[in-house]
Amino acid sequence: MPTPTPDDLARRLRDAYAGGAVPPLRDGLHPVDVAGAYAVQTINTRFWESQGRRIVGRKAGLTAKAVQMQLGVDQPDFGVLFADMRVADGGTLDPLKCLQPKVEAEIAFVLGADLPDATTTPEQVAAAVASVHAAIEIVDSRIADWKITFADTVADNGSSAFFVLAEAGKPLAGLDIWTAGMVMQINGQTVSLGVGAAALGHPLNAAAWLAQTLAARSEPLKAGDVLLAGALGPMVALHPGDRVEAFVGGVGSCSFTYGKA
Repeated sequence: MPTPTPDDLARRLRDAYAGGAVPPLRDGLHPVDVAGAYAVQTINTRFWESQGRRIVGRKAGLTAKAVQMQLGVDQPDFGVLFADMRVADGGTLDPLKCLQPKVEAEIAFVLGADLPDATTTPEQVAAAVASVHAAIEIVDSRIADWKITFADTVADNGSSAFFVLAEAGKPLAGLDIWTAGMVMQINGQTVSLGVGAAALGHPLNAAAWLAQTLAARSEPLKAGDVLLAGALGPMVALHPGDRVEAFVGGVGSCSFTYGKA
């Protein structure tokens, strides 16, 4: 059998929601082939844009050192956030839209200024932030049984699916998002605990890495973009009927229900 092309792999991932999760992409991607994985991601990003989907920001993933070690990589990854991936704070997400979803609580930024520099610092990110929000990311691998390598998750748009932002954001000034504690509950039971420092040592570090990486790719972050800065604690599997709430100390809270409206 010929080796699948990046277009073949991209199509395989797009078709997963109709045909079910697919095996790992190792027949066409080495587990740590960074360039090849982002090439597949970009093909699907351009495809979805051609279908009318609108990019509203980016997510940083693999921001915890322990997870990087688990996948044998030394860097985070990123994925694209489309407008139709946003679930309203307090809203619902239809289980029919997911394959094998999990949730994680994060800190998110909404930018008030562009970040065009490939040497962007955390301080420059801070100056560009318009508001800070508690967030929940719903991740959902198109790879069967979550048997992912670094290349699998990058090609699969960072295993992204949906996200929730707290309706009300806060100014960054005066917030301690480094030591901010995170509690995530499902159906009133605490299922994940964490802290702001889990995201590359500081959420602004994760945001700066994202800004640098995208600027170097000539896809800089712009005013109005949403940035998810990475999980603050372990991700947890979702089941129909679950109500998920995330609380981030000093920042706020958000929630959604995994079930039909």
